[in-house]
Amino acid sequence: MSVRKKTKSYHALRSKRGVCETGSLEFIGEEPLLIRIEDKPYSVVMRTPGEEVFHAAGFCLGEGIVDFPDDFETIGYDEDLDPNTIDIRLKPERRKKIHDLLERRSFISQTSCGICGKKMIRDLHQIVTPVENDFEVEIDSIFDCINKLSENQNHYQTTRGSHAALILDDQLEVISFAEDVGRHNALDKAIGKAFMNRKLFKAGLLVLSSRISYELVQKAARAHLPIMISESRPTALAVEMGNTLNMTLAFSYDESELVIVCGENRIKRE
Repeated sequence: MSVRKKTKSYHALRSKRGVCETGSLEFIGEEPLLIRIEDKPYSVVMRTPGEEVFHAAGFCLGEGIVDFPDDFETIGYDEDLDPNTIDIRLKPERRKKIHDLLERRSFISQTSCGICGKKMIRDLHQIVTPVENDFEVEIDSIFDCINKLSENQNHYQTTRGSHAALILDDQLEVISFAEDVGRHNALDKAIGKAFMNRKLFKAGLLVLSSRISYELVQKAARAHLPIMISESRPTALAVEMGNTLNMTLAFSYDESELVIVCGENRIKRE
């Protein structure tokens, strides 16, 4: 399997104050990833190449396909080592338990940016439960965590086209980090790393470079992450889900202001 670059360079013409010059610009990579379960296609997502196994693992946790790493019988690249295809087999007992979910292979993936109406909302609530973690964090420490997110971003500095997700434990030490062209993919990869490395139970806080949408709340709830921080305002449906699932959602425009939209009990203030 060849190693692929996560970014690509192309020539571009830059015009500034009437002066034009050509140069090379870096752009974030984007390729399709097929996630195949029990030899049948389950979902195709567009993502930045790399960390495909972690990506698929985090995706499966978010979708309710697995609850524990041991639910996988095997997870890896297909027999031809195609980097754009992940094959997954589940333990027989797990496969039997989620039979109905696997039969819904034709539905639009919840990692897409769309929403399929009330039925999907009902489906979401069937695979998530309220977060019981009562982890608390000082408000000043949250700004440090936001800074850690930008410090870990490599591709955004050169491409201005990537999203990132950072998961920290209750001591605010980094458990996992991921960067991708898609905000859903970045979170799937970060959760997948912590999940497969059996560190997800330590997670206390999630920082995102993107807005918090309902899909990201779903994924975080499945991972039992109590606190979500973003750099832009969450959607109305995300706030509704956050309240329902006993989660803390907050966002910051800059280092001087944090806006807490639900679950304020977990944020310690003076």
